[in-house]
Amino acid sequence: MTETIWFLVVGGVLIFMGLASSTFKQLPISSAMVYLAIGFGLGPFGIGLLKINLLGDATLLRRITEVAMLVSLFAIGLRLRVPPTDRIWLLPVRLGIVAMVATVAIMTLAGVYLLHMNWGPALLIAAMLAPTDPVLAHDVQVQVPGDIDLLRFSLTGEGGLNDGIALPFALLGIAVCNYEASPKQALSWHFAGDALWGVGGALAVGWLLGDLAVRLIAWLRSRHGLALGPEGFYALGLIALAYGIAELIHTYAFLAVFAAGLAMRRVEQKASGDKSAHEAVGVIDTEDVGATASDPDRAHAFVAERVLGFTIELERIAEVAIMLMVGSVLANVWDRLFTWQGAAVVGLLFFVARPLSVQASLLGSSATRSQRLLTSWFGIRGVGSFYYLMYALEHAPRSVAEPLAPLVLGVIAASVILHGITSTPLMNRYGRS
Repeated sequence: MTETIWFLVVGGVLIFMGLASSTFKQLPISSAMVYLAIGFGLGPFGIGLLKINLLGDATLLRRITEVAMLVSLFAIGLRLRVPPTDRIWLLPVRLGIVAMVATVAIMTLAGVYLLHMNWGPALLIAAMLAPTDPVLAHDVQVQVPGDIDLLRFSLTGEGGLNDGIALPFALLGIAVCNYEASPKQALSWHFAGDALWGVGGALAVGWLLGDLAVRLIAWLRSRHGLALGPEGFYALGLIALAYGIAELIHTYAFLAVFAAGLAMRRVEQKASGDKSAHEAVGVIDTEDVGATASDPDRAHAFVAERVLGFTIELERIAEVAIMLMVGSVLANVWDRLFTWQGAAVVGLLFFVARPLSVQASLLGSSATRSQRLLTSWFGIRGVGSFYYLMYALEHAPRSVAEPLAPLVLGVIAASVILHGITSTPLMNRYGRS
């Protein structure tokens, strides 16, 4: 595909979706469904303009997907304007840890005893499919910082937590695959300690960076009239720093970036007091934006809101890129999607593993029956699963990882279609009730 065609395609898609986005909000159609269909049509099965080699381009695809995940997780952290000590956090923590671990266990057992896989591939595909998606789930997530609706908050917090916590299970699945391929590669119990450090260390370093960054920016602006640069620079810089330091100390970067967003929002919340972030910013004089940015009473809220707006736009652009790629890749494996194994994985995940794990994790909680049912259904799979698929293609034996690709891609396609069709009517009905 020439650069000229790329510009034409991407430009046309962006303008079309910009014009049609308000229409799609009223219909049972998600933007991800449209991007997926366009990517499929551009792929080898359609007009053949977008050709992606799943194996040869695995590293590049993982890097692009990783960037999309980082931006989305940071934006999720900024949306959750609730103190970490609030009891509402118990539900997303239950979903992000307990429900995810239960999903891994159920899908692993199903892979071994129903699909007749070895333990390594079964655990690996379970780890790929366990995390819910932070990028494609925006229709059911918190839209406005400070929204404490139990359903939206739980699904948003779950998406922020489990994409990082899924990494040790993916690593364990790869290790078991390598062990089954070559028993000389012994498994080590140090893995459990590394996982604990990966989670705890990432949350700590991300929180520290997010806290210090917003305090420093607000202090320089309000006290010295400095650091009045574009907030997009601060967003990208903080994401990159959290990612880099987390990788440097061998922790899970996804969790670090999520924690950085949470910390930035928490500092803003404490500075704004009883006001919402929007109220704290107030009316902005467009001819003198610096006056608002440097106002001691508004500096923290101004930074947080501008950074959130920037990352949301990046998140939408990332969704376009990822779903176009997934659609093109689907066209490559189209003939391998319609198998009984693929149908079994979709059915087991959406109608057995997800509902059972959610209901078990929410036992004794304050969630209503409708909230439990909707949480069970909206276990959206997408970019997170695609990332771990690319990761497995890089690090697991190709003979093991490659046959799993059609199964994972089939789940992503099914989730985009099923959840895309049902999210608008179900969430509208929930809102009315």
